[in-house]
Amino acid sequence: MLNHDSKMKNILAPWRLCMKQAKGAVVAIGLSTPLAWNSNAWGQDASLLLNPSTTAAQSHPLNLGNSSFMYRKLPPEAEQRELQLNDIVTVLVDYKSSMLSAGDANAKRTTSLNAVLSDWLKFDGKNLSPAPMSHGDPRIAGQLDSQFKTQSDMTLKDSLTFRIGTKVVDIRPNGNLVIEGHRDITINDEVWQQSLTGEVRRQSIGPDRTVRSDDLADLRIEKKEKGFIHDSVNRGWFTKWYDYWKPF
Repeated sequence: MLNHDSKMKNILAPWRLCMKQAKGAVVAIGLSTPLAWNSNAWGQDASLLLNPSTTAAQSHPLNLGNSSFMYRKLPPEAEQRELQLNDIVTVLVDYKSSMLSAGDANAKRTTSLNAVLSDWLKFDGKNLSPAPMSHGDPRIAGQLDSQFKTQSDMTLKDSLTFRIGTKVVDIRPNGNLVIEGHRDITINDEVWQQSLTGEVRRQSIGPDRTVRSDDLADLRIEKKEKGFIHDSVNRGWFTKWYDYWKPF
């Protein structure tokens, strides 16, 4: 029996030593916890919503460059830069107008004339004297009736749509851009000429450097055509003169 008891003590001795060390560690942790409450504890945080200023491990604010694994910086020629003189801006012209006019006029006038010449003069070379009316007093009598009536209806619709590249020709003190563009297209004997000028805000220009014509101030558009097709429908000088003066 003594040999058996001594063997059991030798076997359980390492386990008793481990239990005493574990109890000592728990007591140490329990005593150090109140002390840890009075100091700042830092740990790893993977949240992107945390304010960078409160994190000691991060010295710069978060952005795509330092927080995204898929971010790739654009080449210098593809980056958007401030517009300068002679930079090209594309203008999308979409002009539409509609006008409806109606008129109705009616005028009527009656004029009566009754004139009698009772005395006349004669000149004998030296003196003026009353002239005798041997055939009676000259008389003029008449009546004029005039009536004017007209009715007119006019409907006018215009539409103009095209794209044109313009250059920045001036920069205003407030940052607005003055743009101007010209384009000539010649196909055989047909010529199309287009011109556009205006002033636009920088904020109205899109990232792809396009802007709508509705956003331009002092907009001026000129479109001319020359050639056989234009000449076939163009009015002659006499027709233009007649339509302008309307003598009849």
